[in-house]
Amino acid sequence: MRPGERGIIVSIACGLGAARRVAEMGLTPGVEVLVTRRAPLRGPIEVEVRDTRVVLGYGLASKIAVKVVRAS
Repeated sequence: MRPGERGIIVSIACGLGAARRVAEMGLTPGVEVLVTRRAPLRGPIEVEVRDTRVVLGYGLASKIAVKVVRAS
């Protein structure tokens, strides 16, 4: 996803520890997210979820499947 795009989390494919971590950040299936910033190459991605900004490393972010719904 690119900065300004919104999407709905469809699934998260990671181990139990990582799944717990992302759930604590508010990232769960069915939640809408907005990409606010994305570093070049395989850098971190900043998303807004439930009125909070969260930064995810590329590896973890790549395990979260999102359906794009619209751009801001």
